[in-house]
Amino acid sequence: MKRLFAVALGVLTAIGGFVDIGDMVTNAVVGSRFGMSLAWVVVVGVIGICVFANMSGRVAAVSGRATFEIIRERLGSRAGLANLGASFLINLMTMAAEIGGIALVLQLITGIGPLLWVPLAAFGVWIVVWRAKFSHLENATGMLGLSLIVFVVAVIMLGPDWGALARQALVPAVPSDEAPATYWYYAIALFGAAMTPYEVFFFSSGAVEEGWRRRDLGQARLNVLVGFPLGGFLSIAIAASAAIVLLPQAIDVTSLSQVALPVVQAGGTIAFCFLIVGMLAAFFGAALETTLSSGYTIAQYFGWSWGKFRAPAAASRFHVVMIVGLLAAIGILLTGVDPILVTEYSVVFSAVALPLTYIPILIVANDRDYMGRDVNGPVANAFGLVYLVIILVASIAAIPLMIVTGAGA
Repeated sequence: MKRLFAVALGVLTAIGGFVDIGDMVTNAVVGSRFGMSLAWVVVVGVIGICVFANMSGRVAAVSGRATFEIIRERLGSRAGLANLGASFLINLMTMAAEIGGIALVLQLITGIGPLLWVPLAAFGVWIVVWRAKFSHLENATGMLGLSLIVFVVAVIMLGPDWGALARQALVPAVPSDEAPATYWYYAIALFGAAMTPYEVFFFSSGAVEEGWRRRDLGQARLNVLVGFPLGGFLSIAIAASAAIVLLPQAIDVTSLSQVALPVVQAGGTIAFCFLIVGMLAAFFGAALETTLSSGYTIAQYFGWSWGKFRAPAAASRFHVVMIVGLLAAIGILLTGVDPILVTEYSVVFSAVALPLTYIPILIVANDRDYMGRDVNGPVANAFGLVYLVIILVASIAAIPLMIVTGAGA
């Protein structure tokens, strides 16, 4: 039973990381414009984040050190500081998007504009980070987030042409009314949504906090292999529901209500209630992860005391960084910027910054001084090197494609 509950870290990472507002919105947008022709990117992203998280978790369990401690040592203080700055800013964008997502869900429930809910959502995140036990955070958010299975139920209830969906997924093609550059821009956005760096910051830091050692490597792999494929399965269901309902009506996804439309059409009020619970849990879980990750990255780089298990008095700078991050996220959202727009940009810039954290982890996972007998084997290295190439190509292509396509317009 204890081992079963230990998998909650992987479930939380999937529900609050893989299926966050970035993944939900991006998959809905892609489904409404390209049908299932980009489903292959989700599969590539799931395998990639499994490779990345498995290496990070193994490094954390064997060395007892988290991501940014290793980055500073491997890259040196100057390059490490540049890496830290880029990672922190992208994490801040993602944090703002998740808090904005919570506010948008509360708007769906109450009809009250999201600006009122932004400070309350951020305050709720801070209270939970400050007061809640880590195990409670994992179990509650992960389990409630499973309500997003309603997307799978909705796809079944909508009774689609399964053959047509399968053909779109298995024989992908650029739709005649879309430009190839736009197709590839959204492919990178989907890839960035699947492999957002904060997922790995949270996963590896959580492994250190929970005291994983070599004996826990099997549990680490189980967390990865349960959590992320589950998130990928839900992501494909989100895209499929949009392809079935929104694509034929040429509805562009610009709000959460449009993301919810296929679920409501399939299951009515009951399905909508499940969706609301799932979205709140997913966005709140991701807001918790990004908030903790803001503290993890800074504190680990500078060698400060850090950790969810440490009282604020014992890790004051760690907690101050998280508060400053939350205040900055509130400031971004109170300018009136659309959280959906922040979300779309955050997933693309996540792809841009991904090599900064992936490369040091790949290097350390092959370093016997750190890893001993637990260095990457031939299979892990083969996957690691393939994904290094994919990550570099996506990172280099993201900004030019954003400019050429007008951010997918």
